[in-house]
Amino acid sequence: MPRYNGGFIGHDGPDAPDPPTGVSVSGGTDGVASVSFTAPTDTGTSAITNFVATASSGVGAAGTSSPISVTGLTLGTEVTFRVIAQNAYGYSAPSDVTSAITPAAGVGLFAGGPTASSTSNHIIYITVSTTGNAQDWGDLTVAGGSLGSGGASSGTRGVFGIGESRRNVYDYITFASAGNAVDFGDDSTGNSSGGAGMNGLSNSTRGVWGGVIDSTNKIEYITIANTGNATDFGDLSVKRKACATGASSTRGIWMAGIEGANKNEIDYVTIASTGNATDFGDATVARDQPGGASSSTRMVAGGGQSGSDSTEATIDYITIASTGNATDFGDLVTGRNKVAAVTNTTRAVFTGGGGFGNGNAARQLIDYITIASTGNASDFGDQSTEQYDSASVSSSHGGL
Repeated sequence: MPRYNGGFIGHDGPDAPDPPTGVSVSGGTDGVASVSFTAPTDTGTSAITNFVATASSGVGAAGTSSPISVTGLTLGTEVTFRVIAQNAYGYSAPSDVTSAITPAAGVGLFAGGPTASSTSNHIIYITVSTTGNAQDWGDLTVAGGSLGSGGASSGTRGVFGIGESRRNVYDYITFASAGNAVDFGDDSTGNSSGGAGMNGLSNSTRGVWGGVIDSTNKIEYITIANTGNATDFGDLSVKRKACATGASSTRGIWMAGIEGANKNEIDYVTIASTGNATDFGDATVARDQPGGASSSTRMVAGGGQSGSDSTEATIDYITIASTGNATDFGDLVTGRNKVAAVTNTTRAVFTGGGGFGNGNAARQLIDYITIASTGNASDFGDQSTEQYDSASVSSSHGGL
């Protein structure tokens, strides 16, 4: 029997299976793509034992089911994919070719928020896999204070939510090119004067924000690919704002927050549906303004404020698919509140801190953790501008 050697193998005759169908590719961040397909109905004269996905560049990977993760893709080089099926008698013909993707480094963006003396419309970014200082990306359409960590991302487009000084404003950027944000739409209330404190999360198609608008408990959503106003989704289980957020492709999470007093509640929703959030468990510390990020299976939340003069270094984690209380992960390099976080699904990066009225200066520190492990954060670099309580979006995250 011929063996897979990084290229495609010809069809091995009538005993071999038919080729897979419905082949598609997603991702590409940091040289990793996910290839999905439907197994053939005709498996030949024996069961299928393996599938092989191969890029046009020659890089390939094998697996027993869809999807198959292909690593080692060259950043900046366009590739397509095909998949073959294998049984005991040989290999199928190659599937149809997927659409093309161009792998790129995963980036995380932080936008707006207070500075030491004013509010900012500035957007800065980092390459999540590479430590170093943040760089300039562009500007929001409207400067905003207290945007709060979180946002929505399809992997192609990132959407920043509403906040103080930019109430009723959603903006978006395109990850492929740095530049100023563009108006996306308005919040679901249409009120430009009331207070707002919403934190966002998303899967690949829908962005969902939960928190407080005009003192009202609120969850609302957008379709990331389509500009327009947000639509009502439901309510959080406990009214609060300034939460950490995370998501898998199916489930969205809000952790901790504040409304009158610090909260430790964790809520979840099914992103594709609508309705009120359901209790998930409790954070290890009641606090507001932590930053949250996630892989497809685990959410982490770091920092926050647990009292009028007490900032937190604590990092919590949960397994997104399993309800229950959070577990201690480790500590940030420096305890601080008003934290924002981004991810590439392997690494979570936190920045911002301090705030008006609590004795803490705004900090430019950026630190990071490896999501799949536990332990204290390490230094990543510094912000290019001093801002905190920012909105944040990632070109790769657990919801994709």
